[in-house]
Amino acid sequence: MTTTFIDTNKIAPVALGGNLGRHAEILNDALCGAKSVVGSLRWLDSGQSLAAASDATTHQVVYLMEGKGVIRLDGKDYEVGSGAGIYLGPSEAASISQKGDSPLKLFHLVVPNLAG
Repeated sequence: MTTTFIDTNKIAPVALGGNLGRHAEILNDALCGAKSVVGSLRWLDSGQSLAAASDATTHQVVYLMEGKGVIRLDGKDYEVGSGAGIYLGPSEAASISQKGDSPLKLFHLVVPNLAG
């Protein structure tokens, strides 16, 4: 197996419209042959949020790389900062929104549910 280096600084973020922020896929089949796995960097500014929801076929991890935010899980808000994260198993959901003066930078990973 060979090692693939992906320069994430050379992957331009795409604006998602509305209050969804920007994202850049940095791990997928086209970039490095990652089958069924998608990793993205996401940026949220004031008023923007990410609604992360796993269906019965996926697991998700959202890791806060920079900034401050609020994770809403099971109807409760949790203020979080860099280094925080959330794991969503099949059929679980949460939302993450930006808080503070600087953008929120997230790493968002979606992988298949192999147990199902």
